[in-house]
Amino acid sequence: MNKRVLFIDDDERILAGFKRNLHGTFEVDTAVGPEAGLQKARENPAYAVVVSDLRMPGMDGIAVLSKVRELCPDTVRVMLTGFADLEAAIAAVNEGNIFRFLTKPCETTYLIGVLTAAVEQYRLVMAERELLEGTLRGSLKMLSEVLSLLRPEIYGRISRIAPYVRPMSRLCGDPSPWQTEAAGMLCLMGFIILPDSVISRVERRRLLTSEDTALYQQHAEVAAKLVANIPRLGGVATAIAYQEKNFDGGGFPVDAVRGKDIPLGARILRVLLDFDRLVSSGQVKSEAYKTIKQGTGLYDPDVVVAFGEVLGEEGKYVIAQIPLKSLRDKMILAEDMFVTRGGKQVKVLPRGYELSSVALEHIAKLARYDAVTDPVKVIIHSDA
Repeated sequence: MNKRVLFIDDDERILAGFKRNLHGTFEVDTAVGPEAGLQKARENPAYAVVVSDLRMPGMDGIAVLSKVRELCPDTVRVMLTGFADLEAAIAAVNEGNIFRFLTKPCETTYLIGVLTAAVEQYRLVMAERELLEGTLRGSLKMLSEVLSLLRPEIYGRISRIAPYVRPMSRLCGDPSPWQTEAAGMLCLMGFIILPDSVISRVERRRLLTSEDTALYQQHAEVAAKLVANIPRLGGVATAIAYQEKNFDGGGFPVDAVRGKDIPLGARILRVLLDFDRLVSSGQVKSEAYKTIKQGTGLYDPDVVVAFGEVLGEEGKYVIAQIPLKSLRDKMILAEDMFVTRGGKQVKVLPRGYELSSVALEHIAKLARYDAVTDPVKVIIHSDA
């Protein structure tokens, strides 16, 4: 359990007293003054509790704990002051979301009781977060695995764009990179409603009939509605819904949203999905990127520039031949995987497919009855 407590005060004697009296019960750290306190909160592993004095030169405790809340939103905050000031207490609770408001001098026994309750509050918050995030990750993984089994070719596309999503989010200053990654994992869920003929025409960039176009345009909406049913994924659903939207406002959905008002995750997906279509249709990556750059009005120029930087990093990855038994989770297939069945080769997984525990188990089962490609060409980092 995290029992790290940071005390912020401008009186070094008081801080020394906290360390002396609470030693052995909590992991006590101290900071003299508000700036030093905020620096410690910013640079050190998360504290379970931060206790700040109210009256300090330069910045009062209310402002300090408000900034601590921004830096470490899960950390429990406690105010300690020598002034029994009701207005200050109300302001501290309202502005800093304070867990407790204590007055000096505070008896050690009582302080220990408050800190124990604060540490427990921190534990409960973190436990709830871990439960929610674990459930969320499990839901995303389950949906992704279902798609990999139902539509391995489509899942191959997702696996091919996945390595680009995180670095592009970072370069574009994405405030919610996890949402963009989730959108990348689930953006093609709606393809399960599309006939193979329509998918084939889209992948080959062939002209669609008006009926096929109307059907194809439903895939993003269907995927968005499926994802919106999962708690906390509203932003992910919105990014998926706008993945086919042009930067100039064209495309679909048909509405007034355009430019930077389109969710960043959707703007990133727009570039990556079209790039993958171009490469899959036979263009080399340099040509495909040039085509993307020339797509005036289709893509966010800043996202296109970021993608160029990410592509420049690809030189750090190499193709290696790995024995079938040595394949591991998250390796990416550099070529299609086949089994020999009845004298014929049958493709079971496409190039670009990111291996998972489910896929590895599936491959192991196939290998019991059929001759599976061995060794397997996969993409790995040159430092691996």
